[in-house]
Amino acid sequence: MPILLGLILGIALTIAGAYEFDSSTGRVPNGLTSAAAGGQAPMVNWNVVSDDWHDLTANLHSKAQDLEKNLKQHTG
Repeated sequence: MPILLGLILGIALTIAGAYEFDSSTGRVPNGLTSAAAGGQAPMVNWNVVSDDWHDLTANLHSKAQDLEKNLKQHTG
C-alpha cells in the first residue's frame, strides 16, 4: 500500500512541478499561440522536454570542458 501511495504522490508532484514551471515561465497553453510565450511550447509536450534536456546536458558538458581547460592552465 505505501508503494502505491508513493507512486501516486510522485505522479502528482511531477505534474504539479511541470505545471508550475510552465506557468512561471509563461508557457501555459491558455489559448495563446506559442509566439505569445516567446515561441516556447509547454513542458508537457515530450518533444519540448527532450529538447530542453539535450540543451541542458550540452550546456553542462560545455561548462565542464571549460572548467577542465581552466584548471589545466592553472596547474601547468
